Amino acid sequence: MSETEPTRYDFSTAEPHWQAQWEAQSCFKAEDVPAEGKPKYYVLEMFPYPSGKIHMGHVRNYTLGDVVARYKRAQGFAVLHPMGWDAFGLPAENAARENKANPADWTYRNIANMRAELKRMGFSLDWTREFATCDPEYYGQQQKLFLDFWKAGLVERRDAAVNWDPVDMTVLANEQVIDGRGWRSGALVEKKKLSQWFLKITDSAQDLLDGLNSLERWPERVKLMQENWIGHSQGAEVTFKLADGSDDITVYTTRPDTLFGMSFLAIAAEHPIASLVAQSNPAAAAFIAECASQGTSEAAIEAAEKRGFDTGLNVINPLTGQEHPVWIANFVLMEYGTGAIFGCPCGDQRDLDFARKYNLPVPVVVSPDKDSTPEIGNKALDGDGFIVNSGFLSGLTTKEAKPRAIAELEARGFGKAVQNWRLRDWGISRQRYWGCPIPVIHCEACGAQPVPAEQLPVTLPADVTFETPGNPLDHHPTWRHVNCPACGKPATRETDTFDTFIDSSWYFARFTAPRASTPTVAAAANAWLPVDQYVGGIEHAILHLLYARFFTRAMHKTGHLAVDEPFAGLFTQGMVTHESYKDENGAWLYPDEITRTADGAVLKATGAPVTVGRVEKMSKSKRNTVDPGAIVGRFGADTARWFVLSDNPPERDVEWTENGVQGSFRFLQRLARVGEEIAKAGNTQVESYGPEAKKLRQLAHRAIEAVTQALESFAFNLAVARLYELLNAVATPAEGADMQAARFEAMEILVRLASPLVPHLAEHLFAKLQPGAGLAAQQPWPKADPALLVVDELTVAVQVNGKLRGTILVPAGAGEEIAIPLAKEAVAGTIGTQTIVKQIYVPGRIVNFVVKP
Repeated sequence: MSETEPTRYDFSTAEPHWQAQWEAQSCFKAEDVPAEGKPKYYVLEMFPYPSGKIHMGHVRNYTLGDVVARYKRAQGFAVLHPMGWDAFGLPAENAARENKANPADWTYRNIANMRAELKRMGFSLDWTREFATCDPEYYGQQQKLFLDFWKAGLVERRDAAVNWDPVDMTVLANEQVIDGRGWRSGALVEKKKLSQWFLKITDSAQDLLDGLNSLERWPERVKLMQENWIGHSQGAEVTFKLADGSDDITVYTTRPDTLFGMSFLAIAAEHPIASLVAQSNPAAAAFIAECASQGTSEAAIEAAEKRGFDTGLNVINPLTGQEHPVWIANFVLMEYGTGAIFGCPCGDQRDLDFARKYNLPVPVVVSPDKDSTPEIGNKALDGDGFIVNSGFLSGLTTKEAKPRAIAELEARGFGKAVQNWRLRDWGISRQRYWGCPIPVIHCEACGAQPVPAEQLPVTLPADVTFETPGNPLDHHPTWRHVNCPACGKPATRETDTFDTFIDSSWYFARFTAPRASTPTVAAAANAWLPVDQYVGGIEHAILHLLYARFFTRAMHKTGHLAVDEPFAGLFTQGMVTHESYKDENGAWLYPDEITRTADGAVLKATGAPVTVGRVEKMSKSKRNTVDPGAIVGRFGADTARWFVLSDNPPERDVEWTENGVQGSFRFLQRLARVGEEIAKAGNTQVESYGPEAKKLRQLAHRAIEAVTQALESFAFNLAVARLYELLNAVATPAEGADMQAARFEAMEILVRLASPLVPHLAEHLFAKLQPGAGLAAQQPWPKADPALLVVDELTVAVQVNGKLRGTILVPAGAGEEIAIPLAKEAVAGTIGTQTIVKQIYVPGRIVNFVVKP
C-alpha cells in the first residue's frame, strides 16, 4: 500500500459487525406473503452441493444474485432471496464408503462449514428458510408429489435398457458415461435391463417446446439448447420387409426424399432383430457385447469410430424394390426413433463414413443443381438441394420431395407421416442409498402400491453399512420388509431412490413455504412464483432447467402450483478462471505454492522453476483454485465481491489474478479514506452552487441513472466503472461551502449506489455520513434530480484531416457559429499556417478541418 493511500478501513472488524447488525434487525427475512400493494421480487441462485468448501464459482454466482436482491429491496420490492443445499448424491455415499461414516454425518458437517463461509461473504439471504434436500421434512413432501404424479398418470414403471456402472452399482444417465466409462468410477459401463420408474416428460414435449417462446428474459442460446434437446422433427415411419419374408423393420426418418439413395439399413445392438441374429451367430453376439460397453451420450457416439456387423439379412426398399443389407451399427440407439435407420451415404456424413469403411455403394440422389449429378468424395451433401436419380421424385427440391415421398409410401402401405421427439421419458430410479426413497411397496399379489399418506415420509435407515457393493437398502435386514397396504401380506419396499435431479426440480417452490405440512401453500406459492431472476451456470442449461420446467407443469396439473414456468428470468454467469502451474515432474501446483517472477514462476519452497500453463476454469484436478476463505481473510469479503463484479461482463469468464485483487482492495481503501474525510468535514447548507459544484452534482445524479440502468441489465462491470469515475471526481479537493456540500451529497450517493456491491463498506461509510439514520441496507434507492440530468454542455471532438487533435466544450444545441471558432482556437497550433479548405460540423459531436499547406 502506498503512503498516499494508507490502510484505514479495518474490514476484519467491520464485516462481522455489520453482518450481526443485519441479522439482529432481520433485514433480509421475507414475509410469508408480500404485503398488499408491494411488488414482489424472487431472486434465486442455483443452490450448491455441500462438498465442504465454497469455491470462487460460488462467490461469483451468489454475489451476482445478491447485488440484484439488495438493489430490488432498495427499490421498494418485497424480496425473497433464500438458500438451501442440494444434498443427496453419490459423492456423500462414496465418502461414506471410504471413511466408514454415515453419509448424513458427512453431509451435515459439510453444510455447517459452507454455511459459515457463505455468511462471511455477507450475502443478503433469508436463512430462516434454509433446508437441505436430505432433510426428511423436505423429501417427505417430495414423496407426496411423486404419489400425486402417479395418480395423475404422469408416472410409469417399465423395463428399460440402462447404463449400469458395475463398480458404483447404479444406473447412469447417458451424460454420465464418458468414453464408455462411469463418470465417477471409471469402470466400463454395461447395458442392462431393469425395471425402472419413469416420469412421462414426453407427454409434455410440445408444451415444453412452445413454452420457450414465453421466456423473454432467458438467454437465446439456452432456449436453443433446450429446443435442440427436445428435438421436434417431422418425418415418416417406413416399413422395410425382410427379403426372406420373416419379419419387418420399421425406420423413422426425416429424409424420406432420399430413399432412392439407400445403401444399407442399420439397427441398434438392442434391436429385436439383432437379438435374433445373435442367438445363432457368436460373432454377432460378441459385437453386440462390445456395443453395450460404449458411451451412449450423443457426444460419445459422434466421437467414436463408426463400426458395424453385417447380419447377412436383406431388406426390400419399398420405393425401388431393391434389396439392401442389414447391419448392426454402434451409432444407432434403441431409445432414439425406432432403433433402426436407413443409410443414405450421399446425404448424411455419418452414413457416408460408414459406407466408405465397409465398401458399401454411395448412390447420388441429392444435387445442388437438378440437371447434374455431383461426385461424392469424403463429404456428404447434407444440405438442401434438388433430388436426382430418384424416379418420380427427380427434379423436385428436397423440400418438395418429402411430402411427395410420404404420400407414395402411404399409398403403397409401407409408411406414414409422423412427428418425432428426441426427448425421452425421464428415468428416475437410482440404485443407491443416499437419495430420496421412492415411496412404493411391492406385493406379489397386488403389484406396486403407493405408501399410505400416514406412513410418509419413508425415511432412510441410519444403520446401514457399505462393506457390500451395491445399494445398502437391498442388504438392510429389516428396512425393506413391510406389509402390503392393500392386502396386509408381507411385501417389500422399493429400494431404488430418486435421481437427484428431482430434488432440484421443485426446491424453488418449497422455498415459498419451507416448513409447511404440504409440498406448497397456495397463497405463498402463488404470491412469490415464478422466480423473477434465476442465476446459475450454463452447464445446467439443459437437464436441470428442462426437468424443473416439466416438474412445475406437473405440480400445476396436480394442484400444487398455479404457474407452468418456474423461472421468468435466467442469467448464466461465466466461469472464474486462473493460470495453471506444473513443477518439473509435471505435477499440478496450487497458486499459493508458487511465486511469480519477471520470467515466469518458481516454487516458493525451493526456487525450482515452474511451468505456467493456460488460463482455464478453476478445478481441483488442476489445482488452479483460490480459497475464498483465504481471500476474505487477507482482503475482506467486499474486495472479493468487487473483483468478481468489476473485471468483465458477468456472462463472460473472469480471470482471478493477484494484481486484480490488490487493485480492488486499494480502490475500496481509497473509497473508505475519502468517505471518512468528507464525513468528518461534515455537510453544509448552501443556497446556490457555483459551476464546479454544479458539475459534480450533475455527475453524481447522472451516476444514479447509469448505475440503475447497469444493474437492471446485469451490466455490473459498467456500474463499477461509473462508481470509479464518481469517486475520482469526489476525491478531488476543492474550496468553498458549495463544493463541500456537493462533495458530501455525491459521496452519500456513491455509498448508496455501492451498497448492493460492497455492503459492509457501504454500511461503515453511511453510518459516518448519516449517523442515526439506520442501516444502508434499509435505505431506499437514490433518485436522480431531473434538473441535474439535463445536459447543458457537450464535449465535442476536434479533428484535423480526420485525426483527433483536441476537444472543446460547447453549450448543448450550439450551432457552428459557436463551435467553429472554439474549435479553431483549440487546434490553432496544429493548423499553423496551413489553409483550411473545408470545415465540417456534426452538431454536438465532431468538428473536422480539412487543411492543406
